[in-house]
Amino acid sequence: MGATPSSEGSPAASDVRRRTRLTARIKDGLRDLSIQLALLSHQVGAQLDLRDADLECLGLVGRYGPIGPTALSRRAGMHPATLTGVLDRLERGGWVVRTPNPTDRRSILVKVVQEKEAEVAFMFSGLDLAMDEVCSQYDDADLMVIVDFLMRTSKASRVATDDLAENGQPSAATRCPQ
Repeated sequence: MGATPSSEGSPAASDVRRRTRLTARIKDGLRDLSIQLALLSHQVGAQLDLRDADLECLGLVGRYGPIGPTALSRRAGMHPATLTGVLDRLERGGWVVRTPNPTDRRSILVKVVQEKEAEVAFMFSGLDLAMDEVCSQYDDADLMVIVDFLMRTSKASRVATDDLAENGQPSAATRCPQ
C-alpha cells in the first residue's frame, strides 16, 4: 500500500511552506504598496502646498463627509486640538468649509469644496490611469477576489489601528509572537 500524504509528511509540509511564503509575499507587497502610496500622497501634498496630515484629513472628509470634527478626529487618530489646526489651515486654503449641522445646531460639519476635490483627484489621475491598466489584465472573477481581499485587508488595518490607538500596543489577537 502507498503511504498517505500525512504519513510521508512532505506534501502537507510543502503546502504549509508554500502558503507561508505566499502569505509573506502578500504582506511584503502590502508594506511596499503602503510606502509607495505614502510617497505619492506626499508628492501630491507638496504639489498642492498641503502638509501630509492636511491631505490625509482632506481625504477622510472627502470619503466620509460631511463629518463632524469629533468623528474626524477619531478617524484620523488626532488630538482634537491638532485637528482644529488642520481644519483651520484647510479652511483658509479653501479646501473645506464648516457648516452648521442641520440635525444638531450646536455642532458643525466639515465638507470638502467640490472644485478642490477635483484638483486633488487630478493629482492622483496618473495612479488612476495606471490602475485601470493593471485591472484590465484581470477577469471579473479575479477582480471580485481582489476587491474582497482589499476590503478584508482594509478592515483588518482599521481594527489594528483602533487597537493600537486605544491600548498603546497591538491587541493580543493581532500581536505577533515574540
